[in-house]
Amino acid sequence: MLLRLPLLLVARYLHNGRLRLLFVALIVMLIGGIALTYNWQNDLQQCFMDIEEAIQSTVSNADADPLAPIRLEDVLQAEPRPTPGRSIFFHETSCHQAENKKYKLLELTARQACAIESAALHNPNFQVFVLFAGPTYRPSPKGRNNSNQQPLVDAILSYSNVHLRNLNLWRYAAGTPIEEWLKDGSLFRSRYLFSHISDFLRYLTLYRYGGLYLDMDVVVLQKMEDVPPNYTGAESNTHLAAGVMSLAATGFGHEIAESCLRDFQHNFAGKDWGNNGPGVITRVAQQICGTKDITLMQEDSKRCLGFKVYGRGAFYAVPWKQWRDFFEPEKLEETMGRTKDSYVVHVWNKHSNQLPIKVGSNNAYAKYAEQNCPRAYRAAGEYF
Repeated sequence: MLLRLPLLLVARYLHNGRLRLLFVALIVMLIGGIALTYNWQNDLQQCFMDIEEAIQSTVSNADADPLAPIRLEDVLQAEPRPTPGRSIFFHETSCHQAENKKYKLLELTARQACAIESAALHNPNFQVFVLFAGPTYRPSPKGRNNSNQQPLVDAILSYSNVHLRNLNLWRYAAGTPIEEWLKDGSLFRSRYLFSHISDFLRYLTLYRYGGLYLDMDVVVLQKMEDVPPNYTGAESNTHLAAGVMSLAATGFGHEIAESCLRDFQHNFAGKDWGNNGPGVITRVAQQICGTKDITLMQEDSKRCLGFKVYGRGAFYAVPWKQWRDFFEPEKLEETMGRTKDSYVVHVWNKHSNQLPIKVGSNNAYAKYAEQNCPRAYRAAGEYF
């Protein structure tokens, strides 16, 4: 209705035939743009659809073409399955497809591999699951693109507690409080689809299994197995962050996870990048703690009923506005000093991913990688 009124007004004054043609052309372009947007959204949604499931479910990898890529097993079906409350989770929600667009191939950057390895290295008694949204494949070891050409993947799989798994969004949400909302399709109309699917999955995974969720742009610096569950960390004086979260699989932790799912559904905003990630855990914590004051949440443990809010030093000692400190040699000592007691460092991939560093560089990120993900660091090649 809002669009119709100005169009009628414009049409009333279009007496010139050429202007009418121009006007019609503009309308066609507008409609075409809407159609392109719709198709673009559908194409993105296809990244997460199991379009070959009916065929693949009846054909084992052994019976299929030996040169064809091998599909990752489903997290809900494959063994070992996540141990509730004793697993670490990473999510990969980008859409990487082969040139023929038939298969979505598993891809990891050196920094993603570092995050995974550092979690596995420091927490050998936890199982580490890397969950790929949508059907994802590894190159066949018998084909030309064999596994030796994926040194980063080989590096992380050299740890016995690392598992790469596929997940189907709809099956994964089945039986949870957010199942019907997902079917509505609001998620796929997001302006930040990959990011918001990542937000969606972190809360859904913690609802399903509990345990520790980590972003892919972290480096784990020390053991976290013995840290009591039900915690997150402050990113600023006004917001908590969702890059490191731990919830128990039962009891209070499970109740928090359910509250997060319901908040995600009720407050979802597809045009707002942060509302559905850090916004969710911030709002839920404000309800639990009965305050919007982040400082009070940290200082008064009884106020938050056992939900621990760590200060910025635990996971976000270097704020996002200072992300370059990880890469600048002159900031090495200062940055290492700031993070000496941190459990995790978050390197703000949204800002830093276009700044590669040469292996052997004298900066904080290179030092973290060399010490905490040595196999991925060696496998990275010339640049990390």
